[in-house]
Amino acid sequence: MAEDQDWRRIGEQVRQARLSMALSQQELADEVGLERTMLAKVEAGIRRLDGLELMKLSRALKVSMEYLIEARPLVLSRRTGMLSEETDTQAARSTERLEATLVEWLHNVRQLMVLGVLRPSPLLRHRGPIGSEEEARGAADWLRHTLNIEDGPVGSMSDVCARAGQWVLVTDLPGDGASLVDGDLAVAVVSTEGLPGRRRATAAHELGHLILGDEYSTDLGVNASRADRESVIDAFAAELLLPVRVMAENKGSLTRDQLISYAARYRTSWVLALRQAERAGAIDAATRRAWTQNRPTRAEFMDALGWAPQPDLTYARVPPTYAQAVMDAWRSDRITRARAVELMHGQITEADLPDDDLDIEP
Repeated sequence: MAEDQDWRRIGEQVRQARLSMALSQQELADEVGLERTMLAKVEAGIRRLDGLELMKLSRALKVSMEYLIEARPLVLSRRTGMLSEETDTQAARSTERLEATLVEWLHNVRQLMVLGVLRPSPLLRHRGPIGSEEEARGAADWLRHTLNIEDGPVGSMSDVCARAGQWVLVTDLPGDGASLVDGDLAVAVVSTEGLPGRRRATAAHELGHLILGDEYSTDLGVNASRADRESVIDAFAAELLLPVRVMAENKGSLTRDQLISYAARYRTSWVLALRQAERAGAIDAATRRAWTQNRPTRAEFMDALGWAPQPDLTYARVPPTYAQAVMDAWRSDRITRARAVELMHGQITEADLPDDDLDIEP
């Protein structure tokens, strides 16, 4: 039986989920068949819920019952404060929905681990406190060396994150991304909103929260504001995607066409490439400002790549190793057909699965 404090937490999680859906108490109460005053008591933690009421609320709020009941892990990369009537903005609602998806994703990965079909890599952490952007760039270099990427382009951010122990889900929800660490498991979600370069930067940013450590337990978290912490994480992400040193040989002489080639081959946004080029001394501040207004066209980017498509964090919603684990669990009858589809987060439908009742002769 849950204690009073547990019901207060559950009520608060119901309230935040409701606000994230932009529903009033009356609208949610009507949908689940409760009096508004009863729902108000639920959110205040002074009225308990039975199993049927919890199920109705989870369906109406588009979250699992576990999400409403269980204590939520600490989200490392929260962009806004906790959602309330006073902080109810579109950005805060988007953050809450992303975090709801993040917690669901954590449960998905954990289920496959418990079933014995998924074995994540050990979490990679940079040793020592990171208190400046320069130290964060050093951590990015360390990760590149650890993963044998060195100075080359990062192929798949999903693969890099998985090798570092972080499982990334790509979602159509609005926003940027979110990440958390729960014991031996790290997960992140990245929105499909924005151009591919932005998605890769978001994934690298969320990985930075893992590599650089919990913002509340490092010197970075103690001595810096949230804005400063995010700036340090951004420095890590930029250096991971496009190291300054690869452009150092063009110091003071980098042409726009050359920078387009760097941005295309390393698959970064134009803004990130410009900032890294200025940091390398390959262009000056005036050139960066001028080229910011003269963005490359898609044709220029594709021409720099020889017109070879370079998808990343677009079509594959879940990491390949995770997808294989889902299929292994389904083939061994550890999960149902419907659950397999749920765990794949829109990457497949039931029609994509072979009929499981056919006996195929060898």
